[in-house]
Amino acid sequence: MKAVTYRGVQIEVQEADITEQAVDAIVNAANNELILGSGVAGAIRRKGGESIQEECLRHGPIKVGEAAITGAGNLPAKYVIHAASMALGGRATAESIRSSVAHTLRLAEEHGVRSIAFPAIGMGIGGFPLHEGAKLMMETLKTHLDGGSALATVRFCLFGQEAYQAFAHALQEVFGEA
Repeated sequence: MKAVTYRGVQIEVQEADITEQAVDAIVNAANNELILGSGVAGAIRRKGGESIQEECLRHGPIKVGEAAITGAGNLPAKYVIHAASMALGGRATAESIRSSVAHTLRLAEEHGVRSIAFPAIGMGIGGFPLHEGAKLMMETLKTHLDGGSALATVRFCLFGQEAYQAFAHALQEVFGEA
């Protein structure tokens, strides 16, 4: 694990299963239809139960670059925030990742979230380059924190060493050493 503290917020990067995180909210790398298909969304649906998909269907579709919040079903988190970085069957862009992460952070603040776990949004099925996407997510987080935040912990939960290394590098590049 790699971690820094910035403006009183603990920012962590680790190789971990996001569905096992005991945080206030986990973030889903979503499509704008809010259909929980494969990747992170599929894991959330399998482990969290059908109630999450049912709630998504009541919220969706949403615009690409926006986010929606639902309960977390059987997951240890309280909420799932669905960051729509792409259209169903589409690809993520720098703007859609930046916008969906910013919307996610605003929703987290509105719902009193103090701890949140993010996957690599738009970088799996969405096809966005890993290193560039990791830096975009860190820069969007920094901009949010610079405006003031009630968050205490932001955790990036990555699948595989390549993703972990990309986010660890982006953490150091954007936030510096602890």
